[in-house]
Amino acid sequence: MLRVAVPNKGALSESASAMLSEAGYRQRRDSRELVMVDPDNDIEFFFLRPRDIAVYVGSGTLDVGLTGRDLFLDAQVDAEELMSLGFGASTFRFAGPVGEFASLEELNGKRIATSYDGLLRDYLAEHGVDASVVRLDGAVESSVRLGVADAIADVVETGTTLRAAGMEIFGEPILKSEAVLIGRKGANPAGLEVLKRRLKGVLVARQYVMMDYDVRKELVEAAAALTPGLESPTVSPLRDSDWVAVRSMIKKSDTNRIMDELYDLGARAILVSTIHACRI
Repeated sequence: MLRVAVPNKGALSESASAMLSEAGYRQRRDSRELVMVDPDNDIEFFFLRPRDIAVYVGSGTLDVGLTGRDLFLDAQVDAEELMSLGFGASTFRFAGPVGEFASLEELNGKRIATSYDGLLRDYLAEHGVDASVVRLDGAVESSVRLGVADAIADVVETGTTLRAAGMEIFGEPILKSEAVLIGRKGANPAGLEVLKRRLKGVLVARQYVMMDYDVRKELVEAAAALTPGLESPTVSPLRDSDWVAVRSMIKKSDTNRIMDELYDLGARAILVSTIHACRI
């Protein structure tokens, strides 16, 4: 039975469980449940603190886990990223008092507060910056005002909290993070390939829609150029031999533009439907 770690709370929790549900796996109904067995799919889910997931996977206690790339890299465990999951995007960056810092090099000899000390130490060492790392569990924005640090390194989404604390972002991003599936290096437990294939199917289903339309035969090539599909569009004859029906997957973000271009070309009865699941 495949043993999978899932965030039990925080920004990643709801999205991770929703994705697993879309992939056809049973998920808990009560947030107090710590273990959920899905016998139909031969899989067992363990709901854990997001920061602990990489530790359990790296030690081999659990087979795979869904967590943030930043949390995974910070844990510095014997595991690897298997695939990105398309949600939970964030950026790990430096910030300091307004007007105080402009570049990474200016942090030499300074104190930097963070909740991701492993990740930060690796980054500083890689870039040859000699600074002291102050490990805090949270609310690092207050550390400068309280005299604990000179600057901070933290996950930034909108920057509103930083501005409220009288701070600004500087330097290049340390890391662009998102939710990822991780597994122990070199391991390939039973059920893992099925899980990955299902999750990839969810990602494709979320990014694409199915488009159907009718078009005159002489316009098929031009229409197919607008809707090439993943491999090739499906073209079917209609009762009127001068027309054909075309079906193709297209990027959801391009839907309305392509509909307009098809209509201008001469296509009619243009319909769009969502894709609930797929295997590519």
